[in-house]
Amino acid sequence: MSLEPFDAGAAAEPLHDINVTPLVDVMLVLLVIFIITAPLLAGRLAVQLPRADAPTGPAPWAAVELVIGASGDVNLQGEATSTAALARRLTRIARETPDAELQLKADQAVPYARVAEVIALAQQAGLYRLAFVTAPKPSPAR
Repeated sequence: MSLEPFDAGAAAEPLHDINVTPLVDVMLVLLVIFIITAPLLAGRLAVQLPRADAPTGPAPWAAVELVIGASGDVNLQGEATSTAALARRLTRIARETPDAELQLKADQAVPYARVAEVIALAQQAGLYRLAFVTAPKPSPAR
């Protein structure tokens, strides 16, 4: 843009500069919209876990049953146990039978953090074969 005095008699030249003000306005409006809506999108979703058809039959390896109740209590092979005792018992099982399969039965109401904590204890103990036991799908009514 020229800073010379305006000469009415001179031929008007087209401007070579791009007006970015409307672009900046639109970007600021979009930024405000994203700032407002981003926290709304990060909320928890209530998910009902599906039922699954699981294969039946005996496993070719030793199975260890681990049940997590709705209140977060843990039963290993039918005996209630604390978290510290669970880690010791899983370590002993991993030493005695390294190819043992941990069959995890977790209630639908158990928070995922508790399930993840138990899985981490099993992996630290050396049990890497893990099976999630689900309820069978209901048969369709006829």
